[in-house]
Amino acid sequence: MQEFLQQLINGLSLGAIYALIALGYSMVYGLLKFINFAHGDILMIGAFAGFYAAPWIQHLLPNPWMTTAAVLICAMLVCAVLGVVIERLAYRPLRNQPKLAVLITSIGVSLLLSYGGQILFGVNQKAFPDLLPLMRIPLGAGVTVSGNHLLVMSVTLVLLIGLRETVLRTRFGLALRALSQNRDAAALMGVNSNAVISLTFALGSALAGAAGVLYAMNIHSIEPLMGTLPGIKAFVAAVLGGIGSLPGAAVGGLLLGITECLLGGSFLSSYRDAIAFGILILILLVRPSGLFGNSAAEKV
Repeated sequence: MQEFLQQLINGLSLGAIYALIALGYSMVYGLLKFINFAHGDILMIGAFAGFYAAPWIQHLLPNPWMTTAAVLICAMLVCAVLGVVIERLAYRPLRNQPKLAVLITSIGVSLLLSYGGQILFGVNQKAFPDLLPLMRIPLGAGVTVSGNHLLVMSVTLVLLIGLRETVLRTRFGLALRALSQNRDAAALMGVNSNAVISLTFALGSALAGAAGVLYAMNIHSIEPLMGTLPGIKAFVAAVLGGIGSLPGAAVGGLLLGITECLLGGSFLSSYRDAIAFGILILILLVRPSGLFGNSAAEKV
C-alpha cells in the first residue's frame, strides 16, 4: 500500500505536467482543427529559457519560492511570444489550405526548433539548477511528497483555474468559444479571428513553457530533444480526454501520468514509455472521441 500511494503521488505530479501540455493541443485543435506537433518543442524552449534566466533571477531574488515563480513567469512569456511568432509566420499563411499542409508544416516547425536548438544550445545535456531546496514532506504511512512535486501540482491547479476563468468569464474566452463553434459566423459578428487565434497560441504556449520548467526541475537535466517524448505523451492524453476538450485534456493528462507511474512501478517498468502508446491504440479502437469528446457527423 505504501508503494501504491507513493507511485500515485508521483503519477499525479507527472500527470499534471502532461495536462499542461495537453491543454495547448486541445486549445489549438478546438479552434483550428489541426494538431500542432511543434508544441512539445515549445516545452523545450521554455526549459532552456528557465535555465538561462535562473542564475540572474537567483541573484536578484534570494528567496527560492520567489525565484521559482519568476523563472516560471519568464519561461511562460518567452514561449507565449514564440507561439505567436510561429502562428503568424508558419500557420496563418496556410489557414485556408488543406489541413494536411498545415500538419506537415507543424512537423517542419518541430524539427526546426529541436535541431535548431542543438545548434543554439549544444547537443549535450545540461544540469538544470535546483530552484527549490531538497525537501520531503511526510504524509503518513511512510508516504512523502517532494517540494518539486508539490510545486508541480500547485502551479498546475492555479493555471487550470486561471484558464477556466479566462475561457468562461472574459471577452476573449467568449470570442474563443464562438470561433471554435463557427468561425465565419463569429467573424460576421465582429470577432477579430486573427487576434483570438494569436492569443490562443500565446496562452497554450505559455502553459507549455511552465510545463517545461516543471518537467526540467523533476528530471534535473535539459537537452534540445527533451520535448519530443513528453509532447507525444501529452498528445495521447489529449486524445484520451477528448481532443478539443479542455477538461478532457486535464483529466487525460492526470490519468495517463497515474497509469504510467503505477504500471511503471511494477514488473512493467521496462515498458513504461510503451504504456502511453498502448493507451492511444486502445482509445482509438474503443472510443475514438475520447472520454469527454463528442462524436459528430461530418458532411461530405
